[in-house]
Amino acid sequence: MKREYHKGYSQELQRDMEALVFGHAGTPVLVFPTSGGRFFDCEDRGMIAALAPKIENGELHIFCADSVDVESWYNKGVHPRLRVLRHLQYERYLLHELIPFLRWENQSAQLTVAGCSFGGYHAVNFAFKHPDIATQCVSMGGAFDIHQFLDGYYDDNCYFNCPPDFLSNLNDDWFLSRYRQMKVVLASGEWDICLDANVKLSAILNAKGIPHWLDVWGDHTAHDWPWWQQMAQKYF
Repeated sequence: MKREYHKGYSQELQRDMEALVFGHAGTPVLVFPTSGGRFFDCEDRGMIAALAPKIENGELHIFCADSVDVESWYNKGVHPRLRVLRHLQYERYLLHELIPFLRWENQSAQLTVAGCSFGGYHAVNFAFKHPDIATQCVSMGGAFDIHQFLDGYYDDNCYFNCPPDFLSNLNDDWFLSRYRQMKVVLASGEWDICLDANVKLSAILNAKGIPHWLDVWGDHTAHDWPWWQQMAQKYF
């Protein structure tokens, strides 16, 4: 399997950012780490091994992004306004630096964004903010309401990065028409601590007429990597 490690200075974030790339062809998949996670987590936690046959066959081209969660949403040492501003810098890093690199490596018109747990938040938030870029979104055990990170603070930047909020009120045809072309998977285990978040987001999407797949796994499936590996095999 082709494996590439990349490290470069981000002008948007003003620091080095790292990434791992697996494969040589196929559908590009941008994978976000879990809460406070790193670019190497998918490899270390067995996700890449679970997808190895598809990667080696040229069906999947996996791009494992790094995160700045500990500097943004999880940074209790700064005001919530600064947390969301750091997240916006991360979004610009994705738009202006990481995704152009991904497009240089893989010229497919498709792009799957995916993640487990808080990575599921990143995938859903990015996909619904940028449906002209993402063609598929896969959230596994995700949760999407960022109020818990804001200590009661709320502004427009918070609103437009909280999918349950901005999707509930969105009536713009430019967005809705693109949502209806995007493949959206909300996967959760029946024992997952984030199941309720997926049920609630599914109800919002249903109310907007946005096609999606709420896939609730049985057999005591919970919130952990062994189940997410199986989910990735199913959806990617």
